[in-house]
Amino acid sequence: MDALRSYSELREQLCPRPRSEAFFVSSVGTRLFATTVHNVFRRLVRIVGLAPRAPHCRPRMHDLRHSFAVRTLLDWHAAGVDVQARLPSLSTYLGHACPATTYYYLHSAPELLMLVAQRLEPALEGPR
Repeated sequence: MDALRSYSELREQLCPRPRSEAFFVSSVGTRLFATTVHNVFRRLVRIVGLAPRAPHCRPRMHDLRHSFAVRTLLDWHAAGVDVQARLPSLSTYLGHACPATTYYYLHSAPELLMLVAQRLEPALEGPR
């Protein structure tokens, strides 16, 4: 089961009748406040001991979003699934208006580019 499906199922279990259309909701089904989410994230970063790489390069919630997108794409490519067909689902989860916006993640992860190149190599070599 891929990550997108398992997250949806978990959300449905935890909050079967949310009072908000937002994907991430509170325990009572309402939209989360951004300030609360950021404060909790900062506290969790301190608790687990994530250190900034540099004074102005601290762990950010957006980094988790990026990691989720790249990990999902890596898993799909490694499994040999039709990534193009699944990209609209990932785009929806990320809140992108169209899948083309999600292609940004393809360019920012060398390990993902390597997997894509490996899958394209047979097609580029042509018949033998």
